[in-house]
Amino acid sequence: MSTELGKFKEGSPMSSMLRMERMPHIWCPGCGIGSEVNSFAEAVKRSGIDPKKLVVVSGIGCTGRVAGYVNFDSIHTTHGRAIPVATGVKLANPELTVVVFSGEGDLSGIGGNHLIHAARRNMDLVVICNNNFTYGMTGGQVTPTTPSSAMASTTPYGNYEYPFSLPFLMDAAGATYIARWTSMHSRNVTQSIEEALLRKGFSFIEVISPCTTLYLRRNRLGDGVDMLQHYQENSILKHGCDTRETAIDYQGKIVIGKFVDKNKPTYLEASDKCSIKLVGDDYQLYGKTIPEREAEEKAEKERIAARRAAMAAVEAQGEAAPAKPRKASVPKAAVKKAPAKAAAAPKAAKKTAAKAKPVKKAVAKVPAKKAVAKATAKKAAPKATVKAKVVANAAKTKFQGKVMPAKQALAGTKKAAPKATAKAKAVSKKTRK
Repeated sequence: MSTELGKFKEGSPMSSMLRMERMPHIWCPGCGIGSEVNSFAEAVKRSGIDPKKLVVVSGIGCTGRVAGYVNFDSIHTTHGRAIPVATGVKLANPELTVVVFSGEGDLSGIGGNHLIHAARRNMDLVVICNNNFTYGMTGGQVTPTTPSSAMASTTPYGNYEYPFSLPFLMDAAGATYIARWTSMHSRNVTQSIEEALLRKGFSFIEVISPCTTLYLRRNRLGDGVDMLQHYQENSILKHGCDTRETAIDYQGKIVIGKFVDKNKPTYLEASDKCSIKLVGDDYQLYGKTIPEREAEEKAEKERIAARRAAMAAVEAQGEAAPAKPRKASVPKAAVKKAPAKAAAAPKAAKKTAAKAKPVKKAVAKVPAKKAVAKATAKKAAPKATVKAKVVANAAKTKFQGKVMPAKQALAGTKKAAPKATAKAKAVSKKTRK
């Protein structure tokens, strides 16, 4: 079993992106975090960015465990402090791509103040928010996004608080990229994360995800498959939708899509601009002039474009290559038993031949029976022919050679039959005498 698991980990297409030695993960069956992590790993692979320059930061909660499963530099921070730690990492080394991956309770609850101000400053961060409407790891309490009337451990008779619409909140705060999907829309999640990784500014991606253990069970909404079915039937795609129309009601419609995608100076760009006004051309950030940093950014973009082109070429070759026919697998037991069966074949043939001899004798007897039947038929034939001739002559004399209908002929034969029998008896008496 351990060898099979090792082969699976080595052969996984995400083995380079995930820490396979920590698999299987701890997330519950039906939870959407696993599919989100897979979409994130696929987006990193497609984006062409250097994985060595990627940092993942997460907070506390079920989604906070993501930092421990990805095969990148990562930080698992305290509750609500993922964004300020990510901000510090970005300011310390602007060349890094910093991603915050956490839950709605961690980001918009205790960490809400940091979320708002990071969006307001347009920090160059990618924030992926797993929204499952509950604090899944700490007992299922109500969160800032729990829909009205939904039950939680702290609102057993239904939530009476007004929930956040996170896209609307981020738009009002100043985020430059805002999208929302569900964990069922895995391809769209991958595409949005890929776009966010390749742009500058504060990017916020909300992923609506089922919590099977606490939220669904407490509200009697079925399992993860039932919730994914609900997402499929009740999701409304509206790219560029006014974020004021993105509120989520309890088991109501869910507006999904890319709502905001705009450009404006990031926090570091605005800081550089202000510093250049004060210091002049001698201003340097981290020991590099602005032209030097711009040249490095241009070279990095070219490297990313080359990696993306190479990956696209590999994928195209994989799709164009014809599938090799699989060889029919023969069980080992069948191979071992094959010689014994081959040796036994002649004996079986002899047995069948011996059984076939009586059958030939029986076939020879059949013609004898047929011959007896023919002989008896020949003996009875003269009588039948005589009777037939008599009947025919009687029919001719009566109808004078005219063609008769079948019914009339039959009637004539029946009438002529007694006379024919009488004549036959007289002829037999003469022959006896």
